[in-house]
Amino acid sequence: MTTQDRVRFPRISPRAYEHPVDRGALATLRAVPGFAQVLKALAGAFSERGLRLTALASAIRVGPTQYPVLDELRTDCAAALDLDGVPELYVTRDPVAAAYTVGMDRPIIVLTTGLVELLDTDGLRFAIGHEMGHVLSGHAVYRTMMMYVLNAQQSLSWNPLSALGLRAINAALHEWYRKSELSCDRAGLLCGQDPAAALRVHVLLAGGLDPAEVDIPSFLRQAEEYTGSGDLRDSLHKLLAVENMSHPLAVIRAAELQKWASSQEYRDILAGTYPRRDDDAPTSTWRDDLASAARSYKESFSESTDPLAKVFSDVGSAISGAAGRMRDKFRGER
Repeated sequence: MTTQDRVRFPRISPRAYEHPVDRGALATLRAVPGFAQVLKALAGAFSERGLRLTALASAIRVGPTQYPVLDELRTDCAAALDLDGVPELYVTRDPVAAAYTVGMDRPIIVLTTGLVELLDTDGLRFAIGHEMGHVLSGHAVYRTMMMYVLNAQQSLSWNPLSALGLRAINAALHEWYRKSELSCDRAGLLCGQDPAAALRVHVLLAGGLDPAEVDIPSFLRQAEEYTGSGDLRDSLHKLLAVENMSHPLAVIRAAELQKWASSQEYRDILAGTYPRRDDDAPTSTWRDDLASAARSYKESFSESTDPLAKVFSDVGSAISGAAGRMRDKFRGER
């Protein structure tokens, strides 16, 4: 697919691709008056300048004469999502395949040499588009909050009560950030519009040395086996395993994106039907985002064969039913 063949999305709102639970969490945080502004000011004062100077002095800044192919992908992805500015892109020496976005007012994207060496051009387009999704969604503000909580948790580890409370907050923030990664995988897909290329990236990140050596149906069945097998003990192990992970498990992440790639929602966006930034009204969408997040969790629990998920679903249904009966009872007595 050529650049001319790819659809661009003028004024696309991040709500078009954000995972429902990601949107619900962000809606809650954004609803706190001044929260994002204060956090943004703190992060900018203490870290953004230093981060940019460090990147400038220790990494390769991508441009027309430095990594020109990456520079073309950078501008194409920013244009696809109609970003107001094109973030700077750096390549840093690190054998671990990774990419991240830092900064607040002027976010920068960093790719490691491990990732650049691992992926082909279409894979790099997906990876850069993923990071552009973080920029458009403003995730750096909330990722900063997660880092602050981690630091606070370490400094208060001597106090069991404080540490326990911060652990709960930390777990909630990690849950949000994992969902934000699912959101930005969707942004990466919108930039590349090639589900097969996105899947190759996930296969490589999961451990595939050569995608041709991996049977895709078998790979995706691993996600079904993971979510549907085991007893209650396995469910608890799963919860503990992901508690402090910032990214979803690789195979689950791949299955989630392929599911979205086959959805009507994705097809509608490609056809030009999507929310625009100019129409966003946080005060009116807040309740909708929370409701959407609740529906997403409910659907996940109801569709899952995981025994712990079934327990949560059954308890939730029982409470909901009891509340409904109590409401009807009081209405009948009035």
